[in-house]
Amino acid sequence: MSDCLLEARNVTKHFDEGRIQALRGVDFEVNGGEFVAVTGPSGSGKSTLLHLLGGLDQPTGGEIRFRGQSLANSFDLDAYRSRRVGFVFQAFHLLPTLRALENVQVPMFETELSWRQREEKAAALLREVGLEHRFQQYPNQLSAGERQRAAIARSLANDPEILLADEPTGNLDSENSVKIMAMLAGIQAERRMVLVVVTHEATVAQLAERTIRIRDGRICSP
Repeated sequence: MSDCLLEARNVTKHFDEGRIQALRGVDFEVNGGEFVAVTGPSGSGKSTLLHLLGGLDQPTGGEIRFRGQSLANSFDLDAYRSRRVGFVFQAFHLLPTLRALENVQVPMFETELSWRQREEKAAALLREVGLEHRFQQYPNQLSAGERQRAAIARSLANDPEILLADEPTGNLDSENSVKIMAMLAGIQAERRMVLVVVTHEATVAQLAERTIRIRDGRICSP
C-alpha cells in the first residue's frame, strides 16, 4: 500500500488569463511523515505549488490529491486548511492587535475548545517554541526570530498532519535561520508530520530528506 499523503498530478496553474504559466504539468508526491524541500529561483513556481498543496488556491488543470482523493472534488477546502494543514510564511502574518498568546489561539476559534482550553494549549505551544516569557507581547514587541517562533506555534494549533513553510527564514538573519530550521525539523520528527519547505537557500534544503527542484514551472529533478 502506498504511503503517499499529498500528490500533484499533471498540475498547471495560469494567471493573467493564461499569459503567465506558473506551473506546467507538475507531478509531485509527498509520503506521510516526510520532510521535503522545494527549491528553485524566484518566479519558478515553487510558492504556487505550496499554495495549491495547502488548498489556498486551485489548479488551472490537473489535480491535487490528499490521501488519494481529489482535493477540489472530495473535500471542503476551508475544513481541509483549518484541520489538516499548518502554514508558516516568510512575513509571519501575525495579527498586530493581538498578543502572542492570542495570536496562537486564532486557528482554534472555530473548534469546540473552551476559552480556557484554547489558552492552555496556546501557552503550551509557545513554551514548545521557547517563548514562555513572551505570552503578553504584541508582534511589534517581538524580534523577527520571536515572531517566526510565534507563527510556528500558531501553525501547530490544530494539530495538523501537514506543515507547509514558504521561505520561513527569508526575513531572518543567519543565526535565527539556523535556529528556526532546527526547530521545524525537530517538530516534524517528533510529531511525524509532513513538512514541505519552499526555499532558495541551500543550507535550508540540505536539512530535508528529499529536495525537489523547480524551474520555469516544471520539476527538473526527482
